[in-house]
Amino acid sequence: MTRGIGYYVHHQGVGHWQRACAIAAALDRPCTLIGTLAGIDTAEAPGPVLDLPDDRLDDGFGGQDGEAERPHALHYAPLAHPGIRTRMARIAAWAAETDPLLLVVDVSVEVALFARLLSLPTLVFRLAGTRTDLPHLEAFRSADRLIAPFPAALEAEGVPDWVRAKTDYAGFLGRPVAQRPGVDAGAGGPIVVVFGRGGDGGALADLAAAARAVPERDWHVLGPVTGEGERPANLHLHGWVADADAWIARAGLVVGGAGDGVVAAVAARAKRFLCLPEERAYGEQIEKARALARLGAAIVHEGWPEAALWPGLVRAGLALDPSAIVALSDPHAIRHAAALIERHARRRDPMVTGLG
Repeated sequence: MTRGIGYYVHHQGVGHWQRACAIAAALDRPCTLIGTLAGIDTAEAPGPVLDLPDDRLDDGFGGQDGEAERPHALHYAPLAHPGIRTRMARIAAWAAETDPLLLVVDVSVEVALFARLLSLPTLVFRLAGTRTDLPHLEAFRSADRLIAPFPAALEAEGVPDWVRAKTDYAGFLGRPVAQRPGVDAGAGGPIVVVFGRGGDGGALADLAAAARAVPERDWHVLGPVTGEGERPANLHLHGWVADADAWIARAGLVVGGAGDGVVAAVAARAKRFLCLPEERAYGEQIEKARALARLGAAIVHEGWPEAALWPGLVRAGLALDPSAIVALSDPHAIRHAAALIERHARRRDPMVTGLG
């Protein structure tokens, strides 16, 4: 019987879940998806699911618990939290019952270190941004290997050499597009603004001001928008859509944050990109956006632009050469990531290594 693996999925947004499902579906062995999955439709998960109780505090989750006496190697370890106690017990019970070869961690310092205490090998995802604090470095040190869900060209400055050497750069792990476009997909289409599930969405007043500033283009907005008021005729609000990629394929210019899902979709479709990085822990989106700008793959503006800036930003975005961003996309990245995980699983399998 083929021994399986586990894949821990972080709760922020849906990008981690989508990435996990795509990779698990491409694996040749059983893969249990593990995480706090409330609010996510797991009916079509490509394998077993282990749902964990929520570990967040009632006053919100900012990546750290603020505990003054928290051990320096941890980010989040609040005391007297029954949800954390139960979730760790479930992970330990799953590991004891199924004897997995390894655990993929996307992402959690605490789960990575807990897996090490369980004597369970890990492959730890390393997100973009400046993650050189002690907890991240200890999680990286504990792992067999690190997986970066972005191309090496977008690596942040200041990452220690030993971390880079331990990293396999998997590229953008977004959903593959049905048909890869030519390098220049055209700049004549509408402006498509994308807000992901991991952020706060947009404000109607800001979007209306932007659309009025560039009246010659239709603006289509995907994702949540807050506020009330009049909006210009060229501004269209669609809310959540089943397939954002279809809208991105029509765009002359895409406006969005620097989250993995948006950047992967824009790169796969060779779209001109105006990147407005959002505040995230460890400067994840800021670092990624700056790297895109250095490569000429996007126009970047930190924060929502004032109305007067929009005409110039749109002109600059439409003048981009899409070959810079499409060069960052690998249509086979999911398959390559699955093959990477499979190689490490086989290396840990005594039934396989004993045959060599």
